[in-house]
Amino acid sequence: MTTVAQLLSSKTDQTFHTIEASASVFDAIKLMAYKQIGALVVTSGEHITGIVTERDYARKIVLHDRSSKETPVGEVMSKAIRYVRLNQTTDECMALMTENRIRHLPVIDGGLLIGMVSIGDLVKNLIAEQQFTITQLEHYIRGNSHAESVREVAAVPM
Repeated sequence: MTTVAQLLSSKTDQTFHTIEASASVFDAIKLMAYKQIGALVVTSGEHITGIVTERDYARKIVLHDRSSKETPVGEVMSKAIRYVRLNQTTDECMALMTENRIRHLPVIDGGLLIGMVSIGDLVKNLIAEQQFTITQLEHYIRGNSHAESVREVAAVPM
C-alpha cells in the first residue's frame, strides 16, 4: 500500500503553489492557468486559510456574475480544508476525495504545508500499481510454463 510520503517522493514535479487570501480571484486563475494546475492553497501570512479551485471560480464568480479582478480569493475559497498526512495511504486519499467530491488534498506535516496530492496523482499511482501486479503475475505464469516445458523435455526419451 503506497503512502502519501512515497507518492510525493515519486512525483517528478513536487512543487505546489499558494496564494494570499487578499489576492484577486483573477490573479489566482491566472496563476493556475500558467502553472497548469487546478487548485491553490490560500494563505494569510504563514497560516493556511483555505483552498481555491477552478470549480470555486466557475460556481462563485462566473455563475454570480462577479468581477474576478475585484473579488478577493478569501471571499470565494473553500474554508473547510481537507488534508492528509505523510503516513496516510493513497486509498485513504481516494476515499476522502470521493466522499467530499474534491480533487486536491494539501499534505500537512508538523503543521506545515509540504505538498499537494491531486486525483491525477492518485490515478497515475493506481495504474502503476496495477501494471506492477500484472508484470509480477506474467513472470509467475511464465516461470511455471518454463518449468513445465523443462519437465516435458526431460521426460522425452532419447
